[in-house]
Amino acid sequence: MAEIKDPENTILIELKGGTVAIELMPEIAPKHCERMKELAREGAYDGVIFHRVIDGFMAQSGDVEHGVFGEALNLRRAGTGGSDKPNLPAEFSKLPHDRGTLGAARSQAPNSANSQFFINFSDNHFLNGQYTVYGRVIDGMDHVDAIQRGEPPMNPDRMLSVKVAADA
Repeated sequence: MAEIKDPENTILIELKGGTVAIELMPEIAPKHCERMKELAREGAYDGVIFHRVIDGFMAQSGDVEHGVFGEALNLRRAGTGGSDKPNLPAEFSKLPHDRGTLGAARSQAPNSANSQFFINFSDNHFLNGQYTVYGRVIDGMDHVDAIQRGEPPMNPDRMLSVKVAADA
């Protein structure tokens, strides 16, 4: 495991293959970082599937409304929901969408991000300045690379648990 410099701003996502550590960037996107920590601390992300995974592009998850694994999971609705919290204003920056960066998923409206996020499989600079970047994988990118592909995947991978490192 990579050294965790700031446990309060590091997210640990447990996947079937192992742990992914994501360093959040509160100095760049404070509202997005705060929302991810809030939902992680509530346990809202636990069991949520990766509903949109495009090879060479990104893996998207975080639909805490329609994307929770279990009997009630409706794959057709996964990716259409958010959380019970208000949408977030865009926090665009000059940070590029490089491999391993965490971006806020949203609709066409720039201020519609809520709970969903994506992790870039490769440098996706065409997204620069259009989506909020608020973290980067510091350990476990090989586990991200192993996530089942599909829109949605036939047998989607899920986040077994998501925690703030300070609480783990």
